[in-house]
Amino acid sequence: MTMNTATDPRAVVIRYVEAVRDGAADVIHDSFAADATWHYPGNLPISRVWHGRDRIIDDFLGSMGPVLVPGTLEIELVSTIAEGDRVVAEWTSKAETVYGGTYDNRCIGVYTVRDGKIASVVEYADTQHVAAALFPDA
Repeated sequence: MTMNTATDPRAVVIRYVEAVRDGAADVIHDSFAADATWHYPGNLPISRVWHGRDRIIDDFLGSMGPVLVPGTLEIELVSTIAEGDRVVAEWTSKAETVYGGTYDNRCIGVYTVRDGKIASVVEYADTQHVAAALFPDA
């Protein structure tokens, strides 16, 4: 079965991660299904299941902006593994924080892609580091 790059699950996830890296807001928005979910496990202010594209983009992803020094975010896609509609992506995120520290994490996301859109994500990261670097007052 041949898929085109617009709907191939691995290509959809790679395009999304590269859009986050490049700050391409329109591509980020277009990457998600309207009813998508993003589960961020742990015990952080952002830990929950986020429901809907707008809440994922505006409230979850958008909540990182105010704690990162503008222009310092570096994202590198390390690898992807795809099987059917599921893609596991591994990436690194580095940035200076407004608290004077450095955020430097290695993350994995398990993405489910349907009809060329990200339908769900479960993200795993070092939440202890996230807490210390991004939520020092929480």
